[in-house]
Amino acid sequence: MAYLCLETFILFIISIFYSICFSSSTPFILFHGLGQSCNDAGSTFYTSQLSLLSRSNGYCLEIGNGAYDSYNMPLENQVQISCEKVKGMKELQQGYNLVGLSQGNMVARGLVEFCDEAPPVKNFISIGGPNAGVASAPACTGGPWCAGAGGTSGVGIYSDYVQAHYAPSGYTKLPNDIAGYLRGCRYLPKLNNEIPNATNPIYKQRFTSLQNLVLIMFENDDVITPRESSWFGFYQDGSYSQILPPQQTNLYTEDLFGLQTLDKAGKVKFIKLPGYHLEMDIQEMQQYVAPYLIDGAPKNKAATQVVH
Repeated sequence: MAYLCLETFILFIISIFYSICFSSSTPFILFHGLGQSCNDAGSTFYTSQLSLLSRSNGYCLEIGNGAYDSYNMPLENQVQISCEKVKGMKELQQGYNLVGLSQGNMVARGLVEFCDEAPPVKNFISIGGPNAGVASAPACTGGPWCAGAGGTSGVGIYSDYVQAHYAPSGYTKLPNDIAGYLRGCRYLPKLNNEIPNATNPIYKQRFTSLQNLVLIMFENDDVITPRESSWFGFYQDGSYSQILPPQQTNLYTEDLFGLQTLDKAGKVKFIKLPGYHLEMDIQEMQQYVAPYLIDGAPKNKAATQVVH
């Protein structure tokens, strides 16, 4: 009996300790990728492990019904829903961190740039994100527009119909049709502040307010094309073979949304990891992600250096 009482007391003390630690740390929001939900194994793994490693409260923010709406709800609508949810969460009002998985990075960055009167985002960790777009549309199934999703036949990736019904079309950037991209793609050109005569300085102001931007690319990523998009690198206009590093793209040289500003301030961390899309183990999470989720934690060399 005495042993059971002692054990119960110890568990009570531990629970109080973790409650205090978690409540005093900056919480984080995680956005899952295409075809996923907050209840699936991958999203749960990332959310729970990062919460444990950083001793902070982590929340996977679901949009609509999850997997289905990740395909079929336009990204601008997903951002609007996320914006209202974040503003309604009392836990986030003093600021929060963002973690994006794959397509979730499109929603996460939209939250940073587009959400008015929202609590501040401190650190943004982008894991395997199509940040500069993808040169071919991700797998499209079940819709009448799928035959033309590559933009070479049918209704085309930049048609109003596809843009309104197929979320990945909002960040598909065909190198051989940049004019069509700027004219018809509803989401990424606005997010990148690259629409001629329609730039918005507020987007740049909000993006450059980040304390840190962590960009994680996977060396064998076969989902994001090109994989360098995770670092904001991309194909040269008109080419499917020459890939520009981020510092040579127009997004960077013209500092359209503040990437160059953040980089020159030492706030962008370019990290390349071995493995395929979103393949990150606990040790890598602890080394490259967790330090940016811990208030006041020293950023060790491995977590801050450019990893090639």
